[in-house]
Amino acid sequence: MNEGPEMSAATTILDLVAAGRDDAVAIAASGRPALTFAGLRRLAGDTVARLNRLGIGRNDAVAIVLPNGPEMAAAFVAVACGATTAPLNPGYRADEFDFYLGDLDARALIVERGSASPAIAVATARGVPIVELVADPSAPAGSFTLEGTAAAAPPAAAGPARPDDVALVLHTSGTTSRPKIVPLSHRNVCASARNIRVALALTASDRCLNIMPLFHIHGLIAAVLSSLGAGGSVFCTPGFNALRFFAQLAEARPTWYTAVPTMHQAILARAERNKEAIAANPLRLIRSSSASLPPQVMRALEETFGVPVIESYGMTEASHQMASNPLPPRPRKPGTVGVAAGPEVAIMEETGSAILPRGAIGEVVIRGANVTRGYAGNPEANAKGFADGWFRTGDQGVLDAEGYLTITGRLKELINRGGEKISPREVDEVLMDHPAVAQALTFSVPHDKLGEEVAAAVVLAEGATATEQDLKDFVSVRLADFKVPRKVVFLPEIPKGATGKLQRIGLAQRLGLAS
Repeated sequence: MNEGPEMSAATTILDLVAAGRDDAVAIAASGRPALTFAGLRRLAGDTVARLNRLGIGRNDAVAIVLPNGPEMAAAFVAVACGATTAPLNPGYRADEFDFYLGDLDARALIVERGSASPAIAVATARGVPIVELVADPSAPAGSFTLEGTAAAAPPAAAGPARPDDVALVLHTSGTTSRPKIVPLSHRNVCASARNIRVALALTASDRCLNIMPLFHIHGLIAAVLSSLGAGGSVFCTPGFNALRFFAQLAEARPTWYTAVPTMHQAILARAERNKEAIAANPLRLIRSSSASLPPQVMRALEETFGVPVIESYGMTEASHQMASNPLPPRPRKPGTVGVAAGPEVAIMEETGSAILPRGAIGEVVIRGANVTRGYAGNPEANAKGFADGWFRTGDQGVLDAEGYLTITGRLKELINRGGEKISPREVDEVLMDHPAVAQALTFSVPHDKLGEEVAAAVVLAEGATATEQDLKDFVSVRLADFKVPRKVVFLPEIPKGATGKLQRIGLAQRLGLAS
């Protein structure tokens, strides 16, 4: 793909949105006029000037609590052009907002006019200024003005952001420890947006249907920034709704969408009755990331939509993408997350003392322009998280002879059954081969003698039946005996996190199996 100078050299978000033609669509939404690139650039300039009048400048953290949609996408882009964006999940409760607003040392909170979010009372109690985002439903999608009280003093650093300024701060999930702050510079996020654009061969004619939450790295970088950096557009939905997906497909006429595996599975469950919509609105590709995509789901998606499904591997500390399966004609390998797609990817020995050869299992490590320089205010986490210039992902994996990476599991999720290390994902994939199983998630439960034992949560396919013994027998002829789940729990739905990822850690406690 040929790259113009703006597209290849962008080191700030303001540079990145220079990629689009003035009259080309940047942000679209249902029932609204579209926001052009000229309009988006004008909005960014106006927003930076307004923030400066409110006393907010470069590297000042601005918490954003907005519903999914075009205004959230536009606010992320425009605010980042002159301050540090800190998108927060609108579904948080007051005590969660209190933690995050305090931890971020937020200089302001942006909410939509009329919002009843508990974040407002928390911010008020903390003395954090409230800035109202005012949108005009008749104006182009994503356009807004900001209203707040002007500051007595100008910000320490006004004007447009620079490459090494922090564009975005997000917290790690904190499933086993206190969430850590991940600061991502403009240079980081622009590098990642470019990596995704190159991996997917995105051009100005591409349009992404965004169904991912925009308080998470996946939606912000893969859907929004990579599209804008290609001079293409993003159609913003209010969030994922399997009942609305095919209508959105018909209205948006996208060339691709990106999602987590549970969303793909929900879409597949309704695909049979929406064949006409699929045929009438052909995609160029489907992307999957943020959790491992079962090979069975990948095959079903490709058969249903008739396009390549590109599984990618990302995490917050890498500004999202680290590896990706390539587009045809290069091979896609189901069960792998593809080849390095931006940063260098290697496998490190457990103690961090050496890089291992291909074919050896160890910890996945990365380094590159998209990788954070380190967690904010957390020297202990940085000492553990970085080794010899490499960032340690906490994932266990192996590179094959062609450089394709297979993730065997999160190191902290591996099940240690009497000294035998078991990858939950390996058991998941075998269970998913059973015709009665729609979803499966393997996890550890405490055991008084072995330390940990193998258990699995299963959702049966609609109308299907299977017993616990049926599934144990099925696994036992495919895997070694010590990997066979000793307990299978049937659930109507497996618990998910805010981004739709299945929650392996803590599942035993949630199901009352940890005692």
